[in-house]
Amino acid sequence: MKKNIKLTQLILGAFLILATGIVEGQNVGSSPEYIKALTSEWKGERFSDGRPKVSDQILERLKNISIEEAWGVLRNKGYQNQYEGNWQIMLEDEAMTGRVVTAQYMPLRPDLQNQIKDQGVNKEGRSPKGGTNSWPIDILTNGDVYVADGYGKIADGTLIGDNLGNSIYAKSKRGVIFYGSVRDQEGLSEIKGFNAWHKGQDPSFINQMMLTSINAPIRVGRATVLPGDVVLAKKYGVIFIPAHLVEDLVITSEVTGLRDEFGHQRLREGKYLAGEIDSEWTEAIKKDFLDWLNKYPGKLPMTKQELDNYLKERNY
Repeated sequence: MKKNIKLTQLILGAFLILATGIVEGQNVGSSPEYIKALTSEWKGERFSDGRPKVSDQILERLKNISIEEAWGVLRNKGYQNQYEGNWQIMLEDEAMTGRVVTAQYMPLRPDLQNQIKDQGVNKEGRSPKGGTNSWPIDILTNGDVYVADGYGKIADGTLIGDNLGNSIYAKSKRGVIFYGSVRDQEGLSEIKGFNAWHKGQDPSFINQMMLTSINAPIRVGRATVLPGDVVLAKKYGVIFIPAHLVEDLVITSEVTGLRDEFGHQRLREGKYLAGEIDSEWTEAIKKDFLDWLNKYPGKLPMTKQELDNYLKERNY
């Protein structure tokens, strides 16, 4: 009997320790360990917060990829819920790419908001001044894109105005993607280089909504977004790309673009029939394509070594 009592006490003690750890672990901002677990398929360099550090070169090359090409590559790999469209865009003719920092907002509930403020300020060292909607901005670095789920709220759902917009651009040299709204769009438009994809704009201040998490998984319309995803934002929509897929997506899309350019040129020249270009290529067309690549008049978007390695592994 004493052994059973002792065993019960040990189990209860272990449970209390575990429960205490769970309560203490409910951070506003996700831990590096959690972000690494979410993005475990990424094998490259990471930031100190755990997010994948996709190279600036890949981010720059991604700007030239079409939304349709990126969507097609992801869909073929089983990622069918990474696109969201129907945005209001500040600079619609300028593409934006970057590494995602996520934030989630919910309708205000006072007891939860009090816990979030206590956790953020007293245990995570976040700023006690201003609203919690400044917290995601405080952690931005160059190349980051602030992506927020504002649950589509427009009036009283404005996550930033021009003051916070200036801070965002100063830190990230990018802009924002909000499933919600902004205020003072006229002031935001005066921030040179700043861009925004959002669902609406309104003169009201943020009201009756609260920040609930930073760098946790969020939903943006049709898309599921993780911290450290790479975003491709254009006037035709927004694609959120898992970090471990972005390099392959870029070169696959680049080669697809070259194939299309070659095919269109040969069709205009009348060298091949449309059915020959649209179906699996014959060995003669493949050889013609390789010869065309070797004489390409402009600068290839990838290195010759990258191209050779890619073509070796694909039946194009």
